Amino acid sequence: MIHHFQWKEIQKNVVRSEWAFSFYYGGSYYTGIYHKDGSIDWGTMDVDVKTKEKLEPLVHDLMLYHVYEKH
Repeated sequence: MIHHFQWKEIQKNVVRSEWAFSFYYGGSYYTGIYHKDGSIDWGTMDVDVKTKEKLEPLVHDLMLYHVYEKH
């Protein structure tokens, strides 16, 4: 489970939108940049393929909820 998920907008325009995010998962701290097209650039920490497969859908869902849905 992802804990302490945080995000902030770092760039927003018609061509390019990006958000920085961070969270804890399994006792490790993760950071990255979420792009408008749904792609993720992970931070300085190397994330193995298996962990990426688990985390990317979770990050995508959280970003859709926080950024795109109107509350």
